[in-house]
Parts: sequence; structure tokens; C-alpha cells
Amino acid sequence: MIIAVIPARGGSKRIPRKNIKNFLGKPIIAYSIKAALNSGLFDKVIVSTDDKEIAEVAKKYGAEVPYIRPSNISDDHTGTNAVVRHAIQWFFEQGETVEYACCIYATAPFLQPKYIQEGFNNIQKGGLDFSFSVTTFAFPVQRSLRIKDNGIEPIWSEFILERSQDLEEAYHDAGQFYWGTSEAFTDEHEIFSSGSLPVVIPRYLTQDIDTLEDWKYAELMFRILTESGKGGNID
Repeated sequence: MIIAVIPARGGSKRIPRKNIKNFLGKPIIAYSIKAALNSGLFDKVIVSTDDKEIAEVAKKYGAEVPYIRPSNISDDHTGTNAVVRHAIQWFFEQGETVEYACCIYATAPFLQPKYIQEGFNNIQKGGLDFSFSVTTFAFPVQRSLRIKDNGIEPIWSEFILERSQDLEEAYHDAGQFYWGTSEAFTDEHEIFSSGSLPVVIPRYLTQDIDTLEDWKYAELMFRILTESGKGGNID
């Protein structure tokens, strides 16, 4: 069985009720559910939540909520891997075996089904543990600065005068989805390793949403993508 797990706890702090907050007409989690369903890959698309209101919203938009997440994996310090492991174990206890799981973040309105499909193609190549979304840094990280003692200094002084085009391009986790084998999740394999393959997402289709400023920026970008026709996860 192949499952999508969308973690969505109720106790978000910086943006209260973030996972079901209205994002241009729909609860933001609806976009992640839609992307998962439209990928056509999953036997089950589930939302793992400790919150009854989130559960009802998730079911309204087509996801399943087969259980309410236990409180011991619903606090601020629980990582998403633990949530996926719990889901895999829950299905095992119901007599169903999960072969592959994809953790999809609830606040990923730019996620497009084709990238989920690309990640699945990667994970099927054999010998891999994970495949997940990454994107490029907008500026060379080697020329980063830090503020120190009321002044500014380079973090890596040896690169500060290098031309951007002469520096190696760097990537970061795009925070949209994480494919993994059941074994990789349950045995807690290292995700940032040679056992993983990336799915490179264009920068204009990625946005961390951790603050209200992030939220406003994401809505502006979403509107632009809607008007340009470049946003595949848009009605």
C-alpha cells in the first residue's frame, strides 16, 4: 500500500490555527490534499491530527482521518518522521502493509502533483531511502554575512570576493514533501544522505510559511501564479 500522510496538529503557535487558516478562499490544508489526490499515486491520503476541527476540514476536502493522533506525538517537539512512523504502524496493526509513504506538509499551497510523481519515480529506482523537495538559494550562501559586535563580517571570508557564477550552487529543503520506504521511516534512516534523491522545485513554487509576513507573501505569489497560469495546484 502507498499512503500520503499530512501532519496537521492543532496547536500551531506563530500562526494560530495555521493548518486550516483561510488561504485565498480555502483552508490552506486543502491545497495539499488536492495535490496528493491529483497525483493519482495513493491508496490512502490521510491527515494525522490531534484536532477534531482539522479532522472535519480534512474530510470535507477528500482526505481520510482514520484516527486522532495521540497527544504524545502532538507537541511542539515532535518531528514529522515520528508522525509518519505512527501512521505506518497504525496501518500495520489494522492488517495492512505500507510499502511507501509520502509526508506532505499541510502548508504547501504551491505543491504540484507532477513533483510528487517525480519523487515517487525516484524512490522506485531501488536502493534509495528517500526522495524529497529541494530548491536553490536565491543568493550564494558562501557570501553570507553576519552581524557581530554592531558590525558586519563575512561568514566565509575566503569567498566574499568571488563572483556568484564561480561558486557552487547550493540547495535547501523546500519543505513540501518527503517520500520514503516504510523501512526508511520506521528504522529512522538519515534523510540528508546519499540514500536520498532530490526533486528540484523552482523557487517561485516554494515558500516557507512560518509567520504572518510569510503568509502575506505566499498569498501575493499565489495570485501572480494564478494570473500567469503557472500554478498547477490552483483552481
